[in-house]
Amino acid sequence: MSALQIKRVDYLDATDAKALVFLLDAYAQDPMGGGEALNPENAARLCTDMARIAGAASFIAWLEAKPVGLINCFEGYSTFKAQPLLNVHDIAVLADHRGQGIGQALLNAAQDFARTRGCCKLTLEVLSGNAQALSSYKRFGFAQYELDPAAGQAQFMQKWL
Repeated sequence: MSALQIKRVDYLDATDAKALVFLLDAYAQDPMGGGEALNPENAARLCTDMARIAGAASFIAWLEAKPVGLINCFEGYSTFKAQPLLNVHDIAVLADHRGQGIGQALLNAAQDFARTRGCCKLTLEVLSGNAQALSSYKRFGFAQYELDPAAGQAQFMQKWL
């Protein structure tokens, strides 16, 4: 097997943009990504939009010159630490390539990037039924967020606008 390469995405590069949309669409169609393909209009402008977001950073895992994994991250800010943080918004590995350390390599790239930006932590959300992802994240060092065990663990919530 060829060596895995993790490269930062240049959102305005046609090859990178095509690979990012391909991988994100594969993730969107996966049951853990919602089971529906990306909206074509959204997919067409995604990378141009992301190029305008100062805190956006994406990395693609390439194997034999083919894209096999993706991580999209966005910089945020921890008010308690008064430092930036990096949120892993999407992480996806093509089904045929799971269990080979690609997710760990992508997380490592995000972590290295976060450290260069002076971030105090990485954050992410994961579906409680996604046992494979949960196991991968725990292996990487992620843990449930809580300030005081008596107050319970943080829960991710959303409200569509």
